[in-house]
Amino acid sequence: MAKQLCSTSEIWIRRMEHNHAERDHHHGHTRLGIVLILTAVYMVAEAAGGFIFNSLALLADAGHMLSDVMALGLSWIAIRIGQKSPSDTHTFGFKRSGILAALLNGLTLWLVVLIIFYEAAKRLFNPEPVAAGGMLLVAGVGLGVNVLMAVLLFTSRKENLNLRSAFLHVISDALGSLGAIIAAIVILYTGAYWADPLVSVFVGMLIIYSSWNLIKESVRILMEGVPYGIKANDIENTMLLQEGVCCIHDLHIWTVSGRKVALAAHVVLCGPDADGEAVLNGLNSTLSKNFDIDHTTIQIETSHDMPQNSCRPGTVCRFSAHQSQNYH
Repeated sequence: MAKQLCSTSEIWIRRMEHNHAERDHHHGHTRLGIVLILTAVYMVAEAAGGFIFNSLALLADAGHMLSDVMALGLSWIAIRIGQKSPSDTHTFGFKRSGILAALLNGLTLWLVVLIIFYEAAKRLFNPEPVAAGGMLLVAGVGLGVNVLMAVLLFTSRKENLNLRSAFLHVISDALGSLGAIIAAIVILYTGAYWADPLVSVFVGMLIIYSSWNLIKESVRILMEGVPYGIKANDIENTMLLQEGVCCIHDLHIWTVSGRKVALAAHVVLCGPDADGEAVLNGLNSTLSKNFDIDHTTIQIETSHDMPQNSCRPGTVCRFSAHQSQNYH
């Protein structure tokens, strides 16, 4: 009876956790849609202000926001696609579409930065007059809009790499607006028109810095790399401590969407008396508790007949060659 109550309680807790996750995911998707609309509307206003007041800083930030409209649109679409169930041709589902969108977002940012640097170089050598008052007004409104969008995405930024990408875009936009404000104030008080392209270069460098980790993490996931914060050796050593485990080979650790970590491995038992089912249950329990890895594919083997050097470096077979021959 007690065991049944415990099982029912665990099921209820898991359902509650699943419902909370679904609710947070929905909120993140809705907020992303609102941010997309706000970005598109203000992009048009900032581009118009850049042409009217002849400000490269505003035009650069408008170009940045154009990339954001494309990037946020891709993020929104990717989240929608990621909700699709696995199919016969895509057995992992479509969650990795968000990673592809995040990578494209980061690369698009770098393209925009190159355009900013090119235009800034021309204006640094040949400064052009800028209507600093109008520039200050447009940039001030832009900063307020970006702060509002950052607040909307702040609580959802850790849900997945895609929402984190959108949050970084908004922060970069806020830095662009702040830079334009600083340039406008400098021009108003000193008449130094070179401040406009100089601030644009500074903002471009900030954009590259903020997007580097995003691109690096996206590539790492697409290349099936071990997720950040996880050490394969630590997992391997923990698995070797499990009673009944002799050695491990073909250990793979990866993530599909940036959050859910998966593991696959071949585990060789110590001898004929080892309980394979008990070893498997123990490994799954340990991996879930110590490393938060719940998606595992572990093949239990009773033979040491495997390709030479198939064990990972550092794995020591606790079964001697003589015993192994007898065991076969």
